[in-house]
Amino acid sequence: MIKMKKKYALYAFNGDPMCVVHVWLNALDMREKGYEVKVIVEGSATKMIKEYHENEDAFFRNLYLKVKEKGLIAAVCKACSNKMGSLEAAKSEDLPIEGSMSGHPPMSKYIEEGYEIINF
Repeated sequence: MIKMKKKYALYAFNGDPMCVVHVWLNALDMREKGYEVKVIVEGSATKMIKEYHENEDAFFRNLYLKVKEKGLIAAVCKACSNKMGSLEAAKSEDLPIEGSMSGHPPMSKYIEEGYEIINF
């Protein structure tokens, strides 16, 4: 019997810094434990990209930088980051911008690739 590697797509929707930090923590922890992890930054959570880009003292910016360094951020929502005023910051951070589903990253893409979706 072949054991399949578990794959998770963590969708960060809530822009409260206390919620976003849990996405970063879980992504790093899961990766360290051998899971395949992708983070998709959506909704009001996209505003944190601008905060991390502009403020070196931002709440748990160090965790964001670790997640970014490891290439765990698979997408930042084009529509939401534009609405939240963080699209240019996401581009400056060289983060992948996704908007193929009416401006948003589709969950179906990750489901079709075998990822289980977890929303934060």
